[in-house]
Amino acid sequence: MFSIQCIKNLRSGQGLFSTIPLTTLILVLLVGGVPGLRAQGQSEPATNGQKQEAPPEAGGPQTDVGPYAIPKKKDEPPPPPPPAKPKKVEGMPDYSIKVDVPLVNVDVLVTTKDGQFIPGLKKDNFRVMEDGVQQPVTNFEISQAPITAVLLVEFASTNYYFMVDALNAGYAFANSLKKNDWVAVISYDMKPHILADFTQDKQEVYGALNQLRMPGFAETNLFDALYDTLDRVDQIEGRKYVILVTTGVDTFSRLNLDQITKKIKAAHDVTIFPISVGFAVREYCETHRCGYIHGIGIPVGEMDYLQGDNEMNTFARLTGGRAYFPRFQQQLPEIFHDITGDIRNQYNLSYHPTNPKLDGTYRKLKVEVIAPDGGPLKVKDQKGKDVKYQVVAREGYTAKHTVE
Repeated sequence: MFSIQCIKNLRSGQGLFSTIPLTTLILVLLVGGVPGLRAQGQSEPATNGQKQEAPPEAGGPQTDVGPYAIPKKKDEPPPPPPPAKPKKVEGMPDYSIKVDVPLVNVDVLVTTKDGQFIPGLKKDNFRVMEDGVQQPVTNFEISQAPITAVLLVEFASTNYYFMVDALNAGYAFANSLKKNDWVAVISYDMKPHILADFTQDKQEVYGALNQLRMPGFAETNLFDALYDTLDRVDQIEGRKYVILVTTGVDTFSRLNLDQITKKIKAAHDVTIFPISVGFAVREYCETHRCGYIHGIGIPVGEMDYLQGDNEMNTFARLTGGRAYFPRFQQQLPEIFHDITGDIRNQYNLSYHPTNPKLDGTYRKLKVEVIAPDGGPLKVKDQKGKDVKYQVVAREGYTAKHTVE
């Protein structure tokens, strides 16, 4: 670099250019310049006086020296175009299609004649017939879930022994409950009275039963109370149970037997377990001819009780339950032990019916227990003896009805 010292030497006439005339030196500087005298940061000129151009396929930024060698990506096929939306017809509203595939749930109880649950059955051991046509079972499990039940108790000013039996039955059922069970308590005479909504507190159930001390009316409107209860539990999902503590006699309901039977057939996932009360008093009056025993001024005789017994058996059979007619109070704990055992130990079957029509018709069901070869299943006890068993399931169901 041309330093300050060189300039001083020039001024003093010493150094490299001391022998060159001053005018000649100035001319040399103006024409060619001194080599190395250049602004700092200025780039060197390109070779042969031409700037190197980057090939277009290299890509990347360009500089005075040369291109950055950044390879260009390979050619990729363009993305497929989005699917064309259907043209909307003017005046036609938007709509969607929903297919409702019905699913039928059937709870099956298989017990010995003594009421003992028979475990170990598989899906292939069950044959479900709907209107005489075999149905393919899709879902199968053994129920061990907590129960959801309504304790529906008849409590009217009819007979002291009937009321005592009803209370004892209610307390016996409450004693059989577990902490995860949901229970509601309803009493009825002329109309139903909700004493306790669904609760898991056993003390609340006891408190509801303790309110049953002073009955108001002598009428026992069983059909109205049962209809109202089925209406309420229909809004609850899952399997529900109605523990019906009653004499079975209906005295003043607005509904008749055909109407309540139709309601029971249309109920979904509901099982009724009727418990008869006052059976010992009825037997006593049969032998001692004590006449009307239901209530003062209400003519209820033995034929009415027999008809009530038949109706309770029908309600249980239609829903897959069992009716009980205890003679003594000591039988109640065992009865409710059997009921809770039936509820907690059931085979749950589900299938899509081969008749998919949603026409509101009543479909008859028949559940059979079969061996792997298709014949009747044989059950043996620990001693190797054949054990007779019974299969309890609802007799049918009412298909949903849609208006086309």
